Formats: sequence, structure tokens, C-alpha cells
Amino acid sequence: MHLKNVSLNPQRYPDWNGYPFNLPVLRHTERLSFDTPVTLFVGENGTGKSTLLEALARRCGVHIWEDDDKSRPVAHPLARTLPDTLSIGWTEGRVPGSFFGSSVFQDFVRMLDGWASSDPGQLDYFGGKSLSLQSHGQSILSFFKSRYAIKGLYFLDEPETALSPKSQAELLELMNTMGADGRAQFIAATHSPILLSCPGAVIYSFDHVPVRAIPYRETVHFKLYKRFLENVP
Repeated sequence: MHLKNVSLNPQRYPDWNGYPFNLPVLRHTERLSFDTPVTLFVGENGTGKSTLLEALARRCGVHIWEDDDKSRPVAHPLARTLPDTLSIGWTEGRVPGSFFGSSVFQDFVRMLDGWASSDPGQLDYFGGKSLSLQSHGQSILSFFKSRYAIKGLYFLDEPETALSPKSQAELLELMNTMGADGRAQFIAATHSPILLSCPGAVIYSFDHVPVRAIPYRETVHFKLYKRFLENVP
């Protein structure tokens, strides 16, 4: 694994009463280890899984391509200080990587089109045509297939948002394939029972305080979908 672990340090939190430092999982979880090619964060909305994922990406030096619009209000300004409170352990030093989130992906697509206007060869790295000319799901898969062929550390925040079940299965196969040879390591926050089924992945539940690893069949998502399908008339 490229990234071995992350330690949360509540003693460094600037404000225990403000978000996200008031989240129970951030106040009572000491460390998360990353011992498998794929690690998955699961939990209800608002539990802090995406917040920690983004902070971890920033702490690892991964640039997040987003529209730097200074006029837009920042919903949770304290969240930008969370990366500074984290301690991380590398296996053999820092590696390059990327962060995927559905909203910031659209910012990246617009930036890529701008680069390609002066250097069309930039599109060769993404299937040879503008991502904006493909459907949202197709453009995301094109990005995944090109980016994840490179050795690195990859963070994904709910990548299933714009993907069909078939496309989610393709992403699952891609993560399995790229992770198996040791080149790529994936850490993802997800609600997808398809992605959560990744063989050998560690699933960290943010519905537990402190965060702990649980088997796939113990996830709320598996139980809910299983019960639903069993009762379909």
C-alpha cells in the first residue's frame, strides 16, 4: 500500500464546537489503517465520511480541481483546517494521485476543455475527445480508465452518483484490476452496494463511534437492498 494509515489528533482541533470538529467520529476515532488496495468509507449522510476523505486527500498533497470562485460563500470554513490536524504514514514516501467528486469533476472538465483549446493533445489522455461531449456517466468512466492506469493514490467521493449499475460494475472491476498489481490504491466514500461488494476491501463504518471495520453483509446498504429484492412481488 502507498498510504499506510492516518491518525486523527483531537488535541490539535481549533474548535471542538464547530463543524466538522464536533462530529463524534472525528472526536473519538484515533487511527485508520489502510492494509488493502481498496478501502471504503460507508455511513449515513452527515457522519463525516466525505469530510474526512477530502481532508485526507489534501493532507496527502493531492490537488482537488475546483472552481476557485472567491465570491462563493464557504459552507464550513473550519473544514479547511482539518487536514492540518491529521498525521499520515507512507510506505515508501508520497505518491501522486487524484481526488474525484461529482461536483469538482465538472470543474475539471471545463478546465480540460480550456487546456485542449491550445493543446488538443491533452484529450489523448482521456479517450481522444472532450469529456463534455460525452454523457456524464461516459465522461466519468473515460476519466477513470485513463487516470487509474497510472500508479498512484486515488480518492473517490460517492463516484456512483452519475453511474448506472452497469457502469458501477465496470468501476468495481477497474479498481480490482488496478489494485491487484500494487500500482493503485483506492480510498472511497460510497453508498453503492455494488462498490461495497469489492472483494477483499476493508469497509469502515462511520455509523459507529469510533469508526470501525465491518463485513459487507453487515452494512445497512446490503441489508436494505437484500430485504427490498426479496420482497419484490
